Amino acid sequence: MAESSITSNGLSEESRSMMQRVKDFGHYLMVRVVPAVVVISVLVAIWQITCSRPDSNLPSATTVFEETRYLIENPFYDNGGTDVGMGWQLLASLQRVAIGYTLAVIAGVALGILVGQSLWAMRGLDPLFQVLRTVPPLAWLPLSLAGFQDSQPSALFVIFITSIWPIIINTSVGVRNIPMDYRNVARVVRLNGWQYFYKIMLPAAAPYIFSGLRIGIGLSWLAIIAAEMLVGGVGIGFFIWDAWNSSRISDIILALIYVGLIGYALDRLVGLAGYFVTRGTSQ
Repeated sequence: MAESSITSNGLSEESRSMMQRVKDFGHYLMVRVVPAVVVISVLVAIWQITCSRPDSNLPSATTVFEETRYLIENPFYDNGGTDVGMGWQLLASLQRVAIGYTLAVIAGVALGILVGQSLWAMRGLDPLFQVLRTVPPLAWLPLSLAGFQDSQPSALFVIFITSIWPIIINTSVGVRNIPMDYRNVARVVRLNGWQYFYKIMLPAAAPYIFSGLRIGIGLSWLAIIAAEMLVGGVGIGFFIWDAWNSSRISDIILALIYVGLIGYALDRLVGLAGYFVTRGTSQ
């Protein structure tokens, strides 16, 4: 009887645990998934109804799907030259973003630490940064083309110069806001420069740094789309411009959907990295 009771209690406890997991999953769906699905469905329905009229200048949702079905089903076709699938176009753009953004992260964090640590550097460089960060991304493109005489490094430069400013600014703010208690502890235990940088400065400023990194990755993705429209070659920006010149509006809409999804994924990826590095203090 005792063994049966223990077994019964064990099954009951397991059942309660399973029921709780099911409830938690259902709550997650209701709170996070269902609202998004409802809103997207309503917007698609409005799009379909509005653009199905004979006088509409834009294709409806069903028309876009029908006209871009080959692109959706064959993202990695390659007919040579710039006639390649959307997958290759996106990968080319992501490769450029990865290079330009990585360079911006390295330079931006280094300059942000310098400005945050040194009062003289802040007074000398901060006004310059504030002026340069207001320059639109495409305004740098003619200058970079004149300097590099090549479209590829020019596009990378536009990504770099566009995304570096929020990284510098947020990093410098994070360094300046390190609590004085942390600095005093570093003096008491006599940490050297490298130890202070690794054990005090980076952990304390990490939430600010990752806030800048999230803004920077969004600006990087924005900049490469605009730059590729002008520099040409394989890339989602050039694909959109080429589709416009060929009056393929459905292709443009599909590309914009992909651009939005990739941008969201990049933001969440950097945000997730920040969450783990800062143990939840960076949102």
